Amino acid sequence: MDFDFIKELGYKAFDSRLKRISDRMSHDVRKFYKEFGIDVEPNWYLVFMLLQKRGEISITDIAEPLGYSHPSVVVIVKKMTEKGYLLITKDSIDRRKQMISLSLKAIEMLPQLEKIWDSCEKAILKLLSEDLSILLYLDTIDQELKDNPFHNRFKQEYLKSL
Repeated sequence: MDFDFIKELGYKAFDSRLKRISDRMSHDVRKFYKEFGIDVEPNWYLVFMLLQKRGEISITDIAEPLGYSHPSVVVIVKKMTEKGYLLITKDSIDRRKQMISLSLKAIEMLPQLEKIWDSCEKAILKLLSEDLSILLYLDTIDQELKDNPFHNRFKQEYLKSL
């Protein structure tokens, strides 16, 4: 199939193009994990790395630095816990707060996962021809959307057209 409607639309389908690239990469990482008998989902690696770096932290302390919603982190944590990769305990000060940490299973698996992540990073770097300027563009877009959410921008343009 040579016709690529999303590509043809250019900037008008910017979000769809980014999502398609992300979905392709996630699908291939999932395929790799399955091929090597690793029971991990592609979107878990940031949680693994954050917990490895910070130790025991709350769901909010996972969501904020990743820029994820609280409910999406709850879903990820639940799945990772069900697979035995995380431990959930009550905070010693605020018993309502759940504290998340890596389980022994996760800690023992980290060396293997780090080799996989390193290989993935190298593949991404080669895909980008070692030109990381795209990250500068993404940083700019990310900051612009933090400063003035897309909802506001979109609404302003719509109201101008009325």
